[in-house]
Amino acid sequence: MRIVVDVAPLSHVRTGVGNYIRGSLRGIAEASAGAHELVAFAPASARGRREIESSLAGIDVELRLPVLPAAHAVRTLWSRAGAPPVERFVGAFDVFHFSDWMYPPQRGGVRSTMIHDLVPIHFPAWVHGRTVRMHGAKYRHAARTCDVVIVNSEFTADDVARTLGVDPDRIHVAYPGVGDAFTTEGPRAEGEYLLAVGTLEPRKNLDAAIAAAQLAGVELRVAGTRGWGGVEARGSGVSWVGFVADDELARLYRGAAAFVYPSRFEGFGIPVVEAMACGAPCVVSSHPSLDEACGDAAVRVDPDDPEAIAVGIERARAERDELVRRGLEHARRFTWLANGRAHLAAWESAR
Repeated sequence: MRIVVDVAPLSHVRTGVGNYIRGSLRGIAEASAGAHELVAFAPASARGRREIESSLAGIDVELRLPVLPAAHAVRTLWSRAGAPPVERFVGAFDVFHFSDWMYPPQRGGVRSTMIHDLVPIHFPAWVHGRTVRMHGAKYRHAARTCDVVIVNSEFTADDVARTLGVDPDRIHVAYPGVGDAFTTEGPRAEGEYLLAVGTLEPRKNLDAAIAAAQLAGVELRVAGTRGWGGVEARGSGVSWVGFVADDELARLYRGAAAFVYPSRFEGFGIPVVEAMACGAPCVVSSHPSLDEACGDAAVRVDPDDPEAIAVGIERARAERDELVRRGLEHARRFTWLANGRAHLAAWESAR
């Protein structure tokens, strides 16, 4: 098969969505073992193209990255206009898989997309206004036109079927994988601290993590990019380290007394399995969207109750050895190779 994948989100600093795109491309390339042609496509700014090239370095993929001014506006207008077809820019293909930022037309081949979660529909106040507008249009279009809808969990699969009315036969789960950097081997950050990871946005519920850490009397370190909604990583005993590369993030996971993740809603929750893979005991929101990421290897807590989170932190520290053992075993289930195989199987089923 000749497979064209939209990689436009990689034109910005990688967060969860970008990490999934990069990891899945790596997994698809590995699973293909040279049997399929993989093309990474995105109209991007000059800076965005450099970001994409850096993210995909070392992955066996052809790059088709036309440089355009006002690339975001062009992608939006192209999606709304419905012309010209993608083939005009990348040639004929067997599969076109698009992401969150555009849904251009195609003449032939399997039409596929990825849906990470439906937060913009269920909780529009938790995301940027532009995200609500962009994703809402993409969801409606995908539900109507796609042969394949790939999701990152059974929870999201059920949500997409129920909320968007997509036939379950068109929905395929491709769980995220754990990157090579996230292992127990390697340096550990020093000090006695708790760790929270995520973009500074309302959905991640950072205020509850901060309050819980203060009740527990332990420093909280926060890793993640600045977001929206007025969320700040500050307060007594709180330090914000900003965005960090995978090697530094793994060092922070390894050194943490516990990883705290009181998110209100997720598609899957990649940081949970990353933390487990690094040997950190995890204290995680009891919301069912995180069940698959947690398995039986995390302390689950009410995300809206800082006192309950603080109790969970103490329990995680007391039961560290058992939680680490379970977490390492659980995290081994999630590989990018398995993710790549799931993508290929989904596309083969639709041909």
